[in-house]
Parts: sequence; structure tokens; C-alpha cells
Amino acid sequence: MAIIDSQPPAATRGKKIDIQELSLVYDGGEEAVQALSGVSLSVEEGSFTCIVGPSGCGKTTLLRTIAGLESPDAGRILVNSEPITEPGLDRGMVFQEYALFPWRTVRGNIRFGLERPDCGCADCESRVDELVDLVGLDGFEDHYPKALSGGMKQRVGIARAIAPDPEILLMDEPFGSVDARTRDRLHAELLDIWAATDQTIVFVTHDIDEAVRLADKIVVMEADPGRVQSTRTVSLPRPRNRTDTAFVEVVADIRAELGEPVETR
Repeated sequence: MAIIDSQPPAATRGKKIDIQELSLVYDGGEEAVQALSGVSLSVEEGSFTCIVGPSGCGKTTLLRTIAGLESPDAGRILVNSEPITEPGLDRGMVFQEYALFPWRTVRGNIRFGLERPDCGCADCESRVDELVDLVGLDGFEDHYPKALSGGMKQRVGIARAIAPDPEILLMDEPFGSVDARTRDRLHAELLDIWAATDQTIVFVTHDIDEAVRLADKIVVMEADPGRVQSTRTVSLPRPRNRTDTAFVEVVADIRAELGEPVETR
């Protein structure tokens, strides 16, 4: 699949996700852990937002709360102006671990995303065919996960998450366990999928280069407790090259904000 050569229309259609003063505390037995504290941010419809920050800053907790898998102790999350109280078909999630069913083929794993009473899909088999083509797995439909590479497994995970055609795709470090070359290819393919589906994507990563390559907006979080340190718009044209001066400068700015060493070239 080719990298898109132009950015989808600017996300000027209003808020898709509105996070308001969100706080969440994990009961750690003798000592409670404040995972999130007063997190507020908005995600525009059709945009690609990346969340970065150090370990323990609550990136994954925030994503899981948007998915409805965690319940906040204070604050709220609105999707399309409606409060989130539980998981829903409007939000698909891709995990870092592939989480595929080893006894199901590629088709079977993708089809799992449609096996719900309120699927609303007129022809599920055609939908699976469409998704197999979209993620570039033609010819591997009948393979089991053990016969797939890491990158191919993650493509299956993406296809399964978007099978019910969710409005929002939530991704938790989905490419963290693949090699650099495969990651670059998956970045290009994900941008193609985003352009084709017009979904709103929220993507958690610890890799600043990855965030700058993918995102319209980057949310920088800090830890102890997890909260938003800053947000910034990335207006670089796509496709983005890591060696371009403007790209390097954005990465360096974020590294400096996080107190990480800045590479010199």
C-alpha cells in the first residue's frame, strides 16, 4: 500500500471526543495510585491524535477510559456530546499484544468483530473480504496466526477492530513489538486506512518520531500523577520524512519538553 500523498481534509467538523477534568485512582491496597488527574482535552472529528509521555503517565489508562473499559473517579468523557459509560461499537480498540484467536484463521479473526447481534452488516462475508483487501492480506485469508509475521498479525487486529465500522479507532502502542522496517510499512498502511475510512484515531505511543510521523495533534503527558503537559498541532505535509529539518525540529522540541536527550545531526 502506498503512503497517502495528501492530508485528509482538515478536521474542522467539531469535537468528536471531549474529555473534561478526568481523574482516576487505582486502589493499590495499602497505597492508592493516582493514574490520571484533571485531564482535559478534545479530539476533533476525523483527526489523528497521538498521546506521548513517560511510562506511568496514564496514556493507556486514558485510552481505556475512552474505550469504556475503565471508569473515572471524577470528570467525564463525551463522544458526540454523549457521556461514555461502557464499551460500544462506535469505538474500536487495537492492543499492543496481537490478541488473536489462535484457533481462527485470518478471516475468522476479522469476522469476530462482526459477530454481535447489533452488527447491522448486510453481508458480513463481503465485509470481511473488503477488510482483508484493505489491510493487504489477500492470499492469507485461510492462514492461522502462527503462520503470520508480527506485522501481519497486527494488520489482522486492525481489520478486526474496524470491522463494525467504528467512528473512533483507539490504538495502544500497536507497533511497539515489530521491527523498524515493518513499523515504517505499517505506518504507511495505517495512514492509507485512515484516509479510506475517515475515522477519528487516538494513538498511544512512547515513540516521539512515530507520533510526529502520524499525528495531526500530539498530546504530551507527564507522570505522578498523569496529566496533560501540553498539546501541539503538527501541520507538516504528508508524507513526512524523518530527515527533513522541520520534522527533526518538532521531534527535538517534544524531547526537550519531556526532558529527554536531543539527538544532534
